[in-house]
Amino acid sequence: MNIYVANLNFKVQDDELRELFEAYGEVSSAKIIQDRDSGQSRGFGFVEMPSDEDASAAIENLDGTDFGGRDLRVSEARPKPQGGGGGGGYRR
Repeated sequence: MNIYVANLNFKVQDDELRELFEAYGEVSSAKIIQDRDSGQSRGFGFVEMPSDEDASAAIENLDGTDFGGRDLRVSEARPKPQGGGGGGGYRR
């Protein structure tokens, strides 16, 4: 299951996020999203856990808990919308 983690302290690193979720089971990946230009954390990330049961337990137990001085928002990640969207281009 892919898990969305928001309201992260901007100093939290990928390995710290992984360790937090490993308390609930195996973690396939943990990635904090960074700004493309500055390289700074954007304050959210994603954690992938192979066991849906472990992932559900992590979501239930970690949502709203303090981590790095901020209350986490943890939920199942929604898939990216297909097609459409994207910035507006220049039309002649």
